[in-house]
Amino acid sequence: MRVVIAGAGSVGRSIARELLHNGHQVLLVDRGADDTITSRVPEATWLRADACELASLEEARLHECDVVVAATGDDKANLVVSLLAKTEFGVPRTVARVNNPRNEWMFDESWGVDVAVSTPRLMTALVEEAVSIGDLVRVFEFRQAKTSMVEMTLPPNSPFAGARVGDIPWPRETVLVGIIRESRPLAPTRDDALEPHDELLFIAARDMEDELENLLSPGHLPRGQHDDENDA
Repeated sequence: MRVVIAGAGSVGRSIARELLHNGHQVLLVDRGADDTITSRVPEATWLRADACELASLEEARLHECDVVVAATGDDKANLVVSLLAKTEFGVPRTVARVNNPRNEWMFDESWGVDVAVSTPRLMTALVEEAVSIGDLVRVFEFRQAKTSMVEMTLPPNSPFAGARVGDIPWPRETVLVGIIRESRPLAPTRDDALEPHDELLFIAARDMEDELENLLSPGHLPRGQHDDENDA
C-alpha cells in the first residue's frame, strides 16, 4: 500500500514508522522538513513542499496512492489536504487529524474526510474504557459510513454473561469483532461464550448503539445522564 502523509511532525513521523514497519510505502510531505527531520525516518520518501498546494500534491503523485493521511497541527490544512486528495485525485481513503475538538464537526465527507481522528476524543474514550463497566464507549467514528467502533466491558449481571455468541440476538448492523479476556485478544466465533468482565469490541451503526447497550447492560444509566446527575 502506498501512503502519503501530509505533516512530518511527531504525529506524522510516528505514523510513518508504523506503516514502514508493516511493509508499506510512505511519502512524507512537509515544507519545513530539513535534513535533521528527514534523518529521523530515513526509510521514508520525503517531499519538501506545501501539502496545501495542488502542484505539490501532483508532484507527490496522489493519484497513485491508496491512502492520504492529513496529520499536520493545523486543522485548516488537514481539511484542505483531504478535500484536494478526494476531489482532485480520487484517493480511495483519507484520514485526517483533528487538533481542536471544536472543529470536529467539519471533518466529514463534505470535506473529503473518510476517517477523522481526534486525540482528545481518543484519550477520553480510553479513560472511560478503563473505568467503565457496562457502559458503551465510542472509540472512534467512520464518518462516511455513519459507523463507530465501540467498546463495552461486560458486567457480571448481564443477561448474556455465559451465553454463546451465536445465540445472542445482536442488533442489526452490529458486528462483534474482538474479545479481550485477561489481557489476551480473541477472535470471536459463534461457539465462544461471553464471560463477565470481557472487553467486547464492536463495529456498529451509530443509531444501534443504545440498543446494543440496553441488550448487554440493561438498567444502565443512559449516556449523558451521569453528567446530568453530577451537575445537579
